[in-house]
Amino acid sequence: QIQLVESGGGLVQAGGSLRLSCAASVRTFNTYTMGWFRQAPGKEREFVAAISLSGRITYYADSVKGRFAISRDNANTVYLQMNSMKPEDTTVYYCAANRFGATMDQRADYDYWGQGTQVTVSS
Repeated sequence: QIQLVESGGGLVQAGGSLRLSCAASVRTFNTYTMGWFRQAPGKEREFVAAISLSGRITYYADSVKGRFAISRDNANTVYLQMNSMKPEDTTVYYCAANRFGATMDQRADYDYWGQGTQVTVSS
């Protein structure tokens, strides 16, 4: 069992940037693929970005490719740098950990989830 705690959400103007952080309380952090998802009210939780155990492989949803960047460090933290933000990026963002899942972008392959952090982009 691991705990994931997101931070860094808030209000930003369109075209601006935010960086989300997710701290994991686990000693075996480098055995988990880490991902970010988002969920708007009344909609399904959707994949945003993921990063492999080593950090060498990253994967993005088409809607954020070229604007968002996922990274991880050796201090049990994963980041989501969000640039050129759009009003449609407004929603709650969730950090997730995947240890044995076969994919990087399927919600069902992620075992642990954070509580979410609200991101609002004003036009």
